[in-house]
Amino acid sequence: MNTKNIQIKDVMTRGVLTVPVESTADYVAAVMVDYGVSAVAVIEKSGEAIGIISEMDILRKINNIDWKNALADELMAPSIESINPSSTLEEAAQIMSKKHIHRLMVMSEKSVGASNRPIGIVSAGDIMKQMLQERN
Repeated sequence: MNTKNIQIKDVMTRGVLTVPVESTADYVAAVMVDYGVSAVAVIEKSGEAIGIISEMDILRKINNIDWKNALADELMAPSIESINPSSTLEEAAQIMSKKHIHRLMVMSEKSVGASNRPIGIVSAGDIMKQMLQERN
C-alpha cells in the first residue's frame, strides 16, 4: 500500500461526535452506544476540543467513579492526539504505532476556519480498509 500519497482527508470519518465538558459519564456512555462509536471529543462552550473519551477510558475508570455524577473531564484523556487533514496515512500509522493508540482526531488547520476544532477522526480500521482497497 502506498500510504505516502494518501491524505487523511481522503479516508477520515467526517464529523466527530462531541459532548460538552459538563456531561455526565452516563450521558457520554449513552451517546457512544446510541451512535455506535468508540470515542467522543469533549468540547468547551467555544467548540474547542479539550479531550477525548474512548470506551477504554470509561472501562478503566468505571469502578473508581460515581457513575451517575462523574463528569466528562474526569473520564477524558486530557491530551488529544491529532493530525492535520493534509497529513498522510503513513504519518498517521507511525503516530498510532509509536503512541499505542487506535485513533487520531483530525483537527481543522490553523489557516482554514476556526482552529483546534475536530473535523473528523481516522482510526486504525480506516487505514486497514484503505490497505485492503489498494490490494484489490
